Amino acid sequence: MELGEGIRWTDRGIVLVDILAGRLLTAVGHPADPLRQLAQLPVPLGAVAPVADAPGTWIAAAGTGICLLAPDGSTRWLAQPDADAARPMRMNDATTDPFGRFWAGSMSYDADEGAGSLYRVDHDGTVTRVLDDITVPNGPAFTADGATMYLADSARGVIRRYPVDPATAELGPPEVFVTVDDGSPDGMVVDVEGALWVAVWGTGSVRRYLPDGRLDRTLSLPARQPAGVCLQEDLLHITTARVGLAEPGPYDGAVFTARVDVPGRLATAYRHDGSASFPGERS
Repeated sequence: MELGEGIRWTDRGIVLVDILAGRLLTAVGHPADPLRQLAQLPVPLGAVAPVADAPGTWIAAAGTGICLLAPDGSTRWLAQPDADAARPMRMNDATTDPFGRFWAGSMSYDADEGAGSLYRVDHDGTVTRVLDDITVPNGPAFTADGATMYLADSARGVIRRYPVDPATAELGPPEVFVTVDDGSPDGMVVDVEGALWVAVWGTGSVRRYLPDGRLDRTLSLPARQPAGVCLQEDLLHITTARVGLAEPGPYDGAVFTARVDVPGRLATAYRHDGSASFPGERS
């Protein structure tokens, strides 16, 4: 893959994206088997989540906003808040919280300082900008109770931790959780002990941080740009990227799997409120 990210363990299996190619992929069968393409969009595809009670439908951070991706490959846009931005923008990483809300980050193509935002999609399909002044947002990742959100600003080398009101999803004041000096924190996932696994771009490593911020362990890879992580029970899946490398190695852009001691949980589906239809235009 050129830029493998957004890997998730869902009730429909392992899914991941090749962002700049707009490809949604799934892993089937043996880990060494080729990935199968589920869909391809004409715009960058940052990450997806399954939509509850809608078999084959995904909510996606794509292009300059959020859309629903139907089984036939058509899209219904909920919002495209960055469509008219002063500089070319695209969506990046995204995930659901334990309550079934969808959270997605945006960035400029050139990673301009502070150009990105974080958006939240509520159960009625409303899209709200909740944070701005982010350069390259990755994650977010949530604790099992939904009371804490981790968000990386990769270009600035920092992971912040936010309290989350479970009733309103409002974010409280952040604190710096970890600062990475030798690379860029990228995709993240929380395990059942509340520790945070982080793909560290540029270092060929994935790191596990304890809830108090201490580094617990480091997993080394034969690929320089780890970009996404997910836990499928006790299997840690890692995506990597070839983009930007003058001479990619044989494993740059591959997906890796390692067995770990502490398992993770199934990703939550996006849950809508059961209204007859979502807002937005179909294409």
